[in-house]
Amino acid sequence: MSMIDKLQEDMKNAQKSKDVLKLSTIRLIRSSVSYSQIEKGRELTDDEVLAVITKEAKQRRESIEAARNVGRNDIAEQESAELDILKQYLPEQLSEAEVEAIVREVVAEVGAADLKDRGKVMGPIMQKTRGRADGRMVGQIVERVLRG
Repeated sequence: MSMIDKLQEDMKNAQKSKDVLKLSTIRLIRSSVSYSQIEKGRELTDDEVLAVITKEAKQRRESIEAARNVGRNDIAEQESAELDILKQYLPEQLSEAEVEAIVREVVAEVGAADLKDRGKVMGPIMQKTRGRADGRMVGQIVERVLRG
C-alpha cells in the first residue's frame, strides 16, 4: 500500500471514529502532498510523500518551540498532538549515537579532515539518514566530529 493510499485509508477511519484531531491532521498532510504534486506535475513517490510529512513534522517542532517561548502552552499542546500523529507516518528516528556512527563512517569514506569538508559529508549523510534524523542534529554531530 502506497503512502497516499495509507493516508486515504487512515482518513476514512478517522472520519468513522470521529477522531477530529487525526482527521484534520491527515487532511493537512494530504493538502501538502497535493500542493507538492501540483508543483511537480506528477504523482509523488513514497519517498517524496515521506519528505512532505517530514517537512510538516519539522514545522510542528518549530511551532512548539516558538509557542513555548512566548508562553502559549495551548498552541504548543495542539501542535504537539499533531506532531504525534505525524510521527506515525515517519520511520523510527535514529538516536544520536546511531547518527554519530553514520557520520564517522562517511567522514572516513570521504576522507574529511576538518570543518572545511563539512559540505562533502553532509550530502551522503543526509541520504543515509533521510527521514530518520533531524538535519539540525546531524549538522551539530558533523561539526563535533570534524572538530575532533
